[in-house]
Parts: sequence; C-alpha cells; structure tokens
Amino acid sequence: MLYYNVPFRGGIDMSNQTDNNLIDRIGIWTSGLCAVHCLALPVLLPIMPIIGASVFAQDWFERTILSLSMLIGFWALFVGFFKYHRQLYPVYSLALGGLVYWNKDIFGEAYEPFTIAAGAFLIIAAHVMNIRLCQSCHGCNEACQSA
Repeated sequence: MLYYNVPFRGGIDMSNQTDNNLIDRIGIWTSGLCAVHCLALPVLLPIMPIIGASVFAQDWFERTILSLSMLIGFWALFVGFFKYHRQLYPVYSLALGGLVYWNKDIFGEAYEPFTIAAGAFLIIAAHVMNIRLCQSCHGCNEACQSA
C-alpha cells in the first residue's frame, strides 16, 4: 500500500480517513453485488447452462460472497470505530444484515427476495453510517469519541 506524505491540518491525518472510506466503499460494493447476484439469479438461471456459469447458483458461492462481504465490513467498521467515532450501531446493523442475509430462506422461497433486500440494505446502511461518522469526526479527540 502506498503512503503519501500528507501534511497535518489541525492534527488530522486525512490519509487514514481516506483509507477507511475506501474500505467502506469496497464493503458497500461487495454487499451490493451480492444482492444483485441473488436478485438476478432467478432471471439468469434459465440461461446459465448456455453461458456455463452454473457455479454462481451454488449455495457455497453465495455463502462465500456473503462471508467476504462481512469480513470486509467488520474490518472497515472496526477501523472507523477505533480510529474515529467509537459508535457501535454500524456494527449492529452489519451483524443484523449479515444474519438476515445468511438466513434468507427462513421465511420461505416466496419471501427470499425481500429478505435479501432487507439484509443488503442493513449491510449497506452500516457502511454509510460508518462513512458519515468518520467524516463528522475531526480527529481523535475526547469530544468526538464520547459523542
């Protein structure tokens, strides 16, 4: 990873905040792609034998994408938590979204798209909350950590 000499402005190292925002944005994209994959699968399933992409319909593939999304998410949120804002509610949203998403078939096949959308929304909302909390914090001072 490249590190640039970024001048301090009021004691804030903006390069760390930019790195954390990048991690959050990667988490948002991973979660969004996972949701698109799950929602588009019923439409793409009939043509999958033609394109030879049957691996995308496997349960292990969906679990792998979700697990990767959750790992990136927890990494991003814990970096934001420890460096900037000390707020746990983005972590709760991510955990709840992952739990809902992991158990997407609990309400039956008819409600699976709604469960997927709810889980993806909670995961993406966790990253958006983390970005906003990190941007609202102007450094690692006492006032921001106790807010």
